[in-house]
Amino acid sequence: MARGKDRAWQRMLSGRRLDILDPSPLDVELSDIAHGLARVARWNGQTIGDYPFSVAQHSVLVLELFRAHNPQADGAAQLQALLHDAPEYVMGDIISPFKAAMGGNYKDVENRLLGAIHLRFSLPALPTAALTKLIKKADREAAFFEAVHLAGFAPPEARKFFGEPSMPTFDVDAFDRLIRPWPTREAHDRFVAAFHAITL
Repeated sequence: MARGKDRAWQRMLSGRRLDILDPSPLDVELSDIAHGLARVARWNGQTIGDYPFSVAQHSVLVLELFRAHNPQADGAAQLQALLHDAPEYVMGDIISPFKAAMGGNYKDVENRLLGAIHLRFSLPALPTAALTKLIKKADREAAFFEAVHLAGFAPPEARKFFGEPSMPTFDVDAFDRLIRPWPTREAHDRFVAAFHAITL
């Protein structure tokens, strides 16, 4: 990351230069998001399997859980569910206790990035409070399943942190495929395919 006067630039593989502190939607590219998220590990990499469980794969899992709970959700809502962690393509996946310790500035930067990402794809800068609640429910359920199936949590411990999932895994289409960690290229491609399935 390069720093100029009051700037914090991150050069992307697309050739874009994103100002992390004052991001422009014009500097956001789907290819950069997918590339970054496919390489960022959930749970600080402390998961079983031959590959890390990436944020790109988590995003697809959250989308599928969101759809299962909200079958009438329109494309804009589905896209916001898929992109809920998109700022992590720049910021990485910081575990929740560390985020809390870092305080408000981290959240401000994250929200500015999310706003730029949303605007790039013709979405409202931030989801409505009602939609945020629905996405957060799917996000928490994904975290529960990841904790139990991948990160070594016993179900009672996972319930304490993330709550009880409101649907069993057998009600989630292709759950076994969604929870098995994907190689980086597969995570990238499936994230992009989910994006295009919503937007095309």
